[in-house]
Amino acid sequence: MNLNIKNITFIIVSFKSENVIYDCINSLPENSNKIIIENSKNIKLKNDLESKYDNIEVLMSENSGMGTSNNIGIKKANTEFAYVLNPDVKFKKDTFEKLQISCQKIEDFAILSPVHSKENFPNYKSDKNFLNQNIISVDSIDGFSMLINKKKFKDQNFFDENIFLYLENDDLCLRAKERGDHIYVVKDSLIDHLGASSVQLKKINSIEYLRNWHWMWSKFYFNKKHYGFLKAFFSIFFNIFSANVKYIFYLVTFNSHKKEIYKMRFLGAFNSIIGNNSFFRLDD
Repeated sequence: MNLNIKNITFIIVSFKSENVIYDCINSLPENSNKIIIENSKNIKLKNDLESKYDNIEVLMSENSGMGTSNNIGIKKANTEFAYVLNPDVKFKKDTFEKLQISCQKIEDFAILSPVHSKENFPNYKSDKNFLNQNIISVDSIDGFSMLINKKKFKDQNFFDENIFLYLENDDLCLRAKERGDHIYVVKDSLIDHLGASSVQLKKINSIEYLRNWHWMWSKFYFNKKHYGFLKAFFSIFFNIFSANVKYIFYLVTFNSHKKEIYKMRFLGAFNSIIGNNSFFRLDD
């Protein structure tokens, strides 16, 4: 397959990402098309990005989750491929060139990605099926780096917009695999991912509560969607039991932070089980 600057658009979802997004954009091919979905209503960031960079469009949006925001960018892009990136990802100097070379050896794919530069933190789950020594067929790819072949999603059904956080990438990959489409990673094409280290310290506790709530909500929802209610319930039964025990323990030991974490886990699971949507958000 042919991959070049003209047939690809980079999609980056931004939420209070001022401290990392410039490094991300600066690492991308200079003349590439870029769409930024800005979810924290930072008009100053929008104006600065659009004045500083060519071929960039910043769309202001509500904070409706990564999946919904990615979909806005993917559907807005007029190119054959959409490359979804987190703002705390950086390309190496030869990342895109290595992807281009490998794409010429691939007949077809639905999703493709470079690999995390830290081997101990792989950004994929592999089925051990090697197209060659450098290109690996995998089961799923982490959502912070996904090159999506849009024509493989003819119904425009990209990310599941019911999911606010967690497992939306697994859902996308599973649906692609069930259709018989291919998902690959390219081993000699590398990216850096900051992850939690990009979070402002003063927000760490609040973000941890948010993540625990949504992890449990998404875990039940994902399993229910693909495998049914009973399997979904059993997939989180131990998590619910453990969360209740640990909540009581940290309540009596006066550890308010840990107590709140396990409270959030229980509430996320409970709301998913009873069919509530993924409504929990941080206060601004």
